[in-house]
Amino acid sequence: MRKSIIPILLFTLFSFSFGFAQQIQMPQASPSAKISQKVGLTDVTVDYSRPSTKGRKIFGELVPFGQVWRTGANSATTVEFSTEVNIQGNSIPKGKYALYSIPGKNKWTVVLSKNTQLWGAIGYSPEDDILRFDVTPNKLSRKYETFEISFNNMTDNGADLSMKWENTRVDFRITTEVDPIVMAQIKENVIDTKTKDPSLLYAASSYYFTNNKDLDQAYEWISESVSSDPKYWTMHLKAKIEAKLGKKEAAKTSAKESMKMAEEAKNPDYVGLNERLIKSLD
Repeated sequence: MRKSIIPILLFTLFSFSFGFAQQIQMPQASPSAKISQKVGLTDVTVDYSRPSTKGRKIFGELVPFGQVWRTGANSATTVEFSTEVNIQGNSIPKGKYALYSIPGKNKWTVVLSKNTQLWGAIGYSPEDDILRFDVTPNKLSRKYETFEISFNNMTDNGADLSMKWENTRVDFRITTEVDPIVMAQIKENVIDTKTKDPSLLYAASSYYFTNNKDLDQAYEWISESVSSDPKYWTMHLKAKIEAKLGKKEAAKTSAKESMKMAEEAKNPDYVGLNERLIKSLD
C-alpha cells in the first residue's frame, strides 16, 4: 500500500508544480514606468502606466473632455515628494499623491489627491483633493504615440512636470526651498565651526559666488581653501571671484595657475575655462 501511495504523491506534486510553472507572459498594453528627478534638494518620483494611441483619437473621445482621468492607465498615476514643495503658489507637504486631471479643449484641471489606492478614477472623490488648479494645454506639431511624463526646464530650485500624448502637452511648475536649507548648512558646518576643511570652504564659497551673496566672504573662504589644498577647480573659482571683485591682475594670476594645474591633470575643459577667463580680463 505504501509503495502505491508514493507514486501518486509524486505525480500530484509534479502536476501542482507544473501548473504553476506554466505561465504565459505577454507585453502589457500600457507598460508601467517610474521616473525620479532631483529638483533642487527634493526627490520627485512619478509612478504611472503608459497607454498608446494605436490609431485611436485620444482627447475628446477615448479620454472624454470634462471627466476625471487617471492621467495614464491602470492604477491612478502617483507623484511623491521627499520634502515640501510649491505648486502654483500652493505649499504641498512631503508625501505621495494621486495625480488626476480633467482634460478640456482649451483648459485642463490638474488634481492632487491624498487617495493613492484607487484603480483609475473609480471611487474618486473631490473630498480627497489637496490641490486643484487649471493649466492651458499646448498643441504639438509632432505626435506622441505613447503617453509620456517627463521633467523639463530644470533650474536650481524647480522643474516643469510635462505630460505629452497625441498632439497635446500639459505642464505645471514644481518649485522647492533650496536657499534657506543651504544657508543653514553653511552656518552650521562652516561659519559656526570655523572649519578649515578646504572642500567645505570651497563649497560655501561657490554657493555664495553663484547666488550673488557676500563676495568678500566668498573670497575669504576660497583663499583659505586654496592656501591649504590648491586644486585647479578651486583656483579657478578664486580667479572668478577676483574678477568679479575687480581684482583683474590677481584674477589673471589665479587663472594662469589654475590653467597650469589643469594642463598637468590633462583636463581640457578647465584649460578652456581659464583661457576664456583670461581673455575676458584683457
